[in-house]
Amino acid sequence: MTLSIPLASDEVLNPAARRLLDAARELMELGDSTVTMTGNGLTDRRVEPVPTARPPSRSLAPTIPTLHILASSRSVLRDGEPLSLTRLEFDLLLHLVAHPRRVFTRLQLLNAVWGYEHAGVRTVDVHVRRLRGKVGVDVPLVTTVYGVGYRLADDARVTIDRSG
Repeated sequence: MTLSIPLASDEVLNPAARRLLDAARELMELGDSTVTMTGNGLTDRRVEPVPTARPPSRSLAPTIPTLHILASSRSVLRDGEPLSLTRLEFDLLLHLVAHPRRVFTRLQLLNAVWGYEHAGVRTVDVHVRRLRGKVGVDVPLVTTVYGVGYRLADDARVTIDRSG
């Protein structure tokens, strides 16, 4: 894949544009790609990918931890280790996991999890943030759908045990 970015000479002097170009070049170099930058009075710079002996970056990615919800005991395990969740954090997680790929507005979540709509809708944001923090930043769990609400992340690895 080749990425060609036409530049005007004054853009090259802009530090923000330079950082953006350097970041794009670095990302392209990680794969089998090239970056070509051309502009008024500028010489073409071509960056060829550096062959490496390492396997593709996907195999270097860490494995995503698994969450296991024990519904009857109202507990959550992350790779076998218990997480300390509040009642509302647990209910919010359970509701999202029970309805994968469905987007919920904040009002819908207030009604379904809290049981009422009289609290401020930002209450949901606070609980989602706390839930994400307790589960860990390395676990994709709740996806924000901007302008709408929240849903369970596509790559969330969560199982529910409903047996008593």
